Formats: sequence, structure tokens, C-alpha cells
Amino acid sequence: MLRSYLRLLVFTFGLLVGVQVPGFITDYSQRLEAHRLEAEQSLKGFRATAQKFFKGDLDALVAHYRVSDDPVMRSDGQSVAALVSRDAQLEAEWWAMQGAWYQRVWHLITAADRPLLEETYNGYSYQVLLAPQAIAWGLSCGLLLAWLLELLGLSAALTLGFGRQRDRRRWR
Repeated sequence: MLRSYLRLLVFTFGLLVGVQVPGFITDYSQRLEAHRLEAEQSLKGFRATAQKFFKGDLDALVAHYRVSDDPVMRSDGQSVAALVSRDAQLEAEWWAMQGAWYQRVWHLITAADRPLLEETYNGYSYQVLLAPQAIAWGLSCGLLLAWLLELLGLSAALTLGFGRQRDRRRWR
């Protein structure tokens, strides 16, 4: 009886962890979008300057700043280069998060922007969504966790020799 309750507890824990996945993905995507829009806004004036003098080429604008004799302009060139780089990085991240659900999950696990991921995790508030995808994630994680723990328990029991006495008696 205790074993049944433990199985139920493990399944429930897996279910509650699983329903967090869609909410976390949504929070990450929203945070990413906010950062991306902020980066675009920061470059707005520089884009206008690049459009006016360099046919819209921000890299040419940065190169112009960097070769200037004025140390202030060279310093600004480094700042603009950092903004351009961050904008490109956020744009690539945004495109990576536009795929199917499994592509987004894989991207978050393997290649997500670590500072943004940490920021999302630190600001994440646990929630129980009753959306169909959250329910599917919850049930899947609950079953997977319960199955893995059951498999681990059976493997440990067989390795340690529990249950072998009954088998020997049957063969005698």
C-alpha cells in the first residue's frame, strides 16, 4: 500500500513539473521579445544614420566610427558595435523560438541564451495551467518519471537479489 502511494506521489510530482514547461516557454519567449524590441529601439537612431550615409549598412557605420581620429567617436563605435551584435543575437534567438514545440524545447535545453534563461528562471512564478498542452506535458512527465523510478526500483531489486528466492523455490 505504501508503494502505491509513493507511485502516486512520484506521478503527481512529475505532473506538476510537467505543467510548468509550457508556461516557462511562454515566459522565455515574452522576455526574449521584450529584449529584442528594446534592442531594435536602441538602434533606431543609428539605423537612420546608417540609412542616410551608408545605404543602411550598420557595419559600415561602425567601421566609420572605429577609424575616426576622435577618441569619443571610436568609443561610440564600440558601443554601437555591441548594440548591433546584441540585436543580431536576439533576432537569431527569436527565430529559433518560432519553430514547433519540440524545436523550442530542444533549443531551450541546448542552445538558449544563458543570461536570458537565468533571467526568465529568476522571474518565473510557478503556475498550474489548464491548457491542453500543459495537461499533455504534465501527464507525459508524470508517467515518464513514474516509469523511470519504477524501472530503477526493479533494477535495484534484481541487482540486490530481492525476489530471487521465489524463483528458486518454483524450480525445485
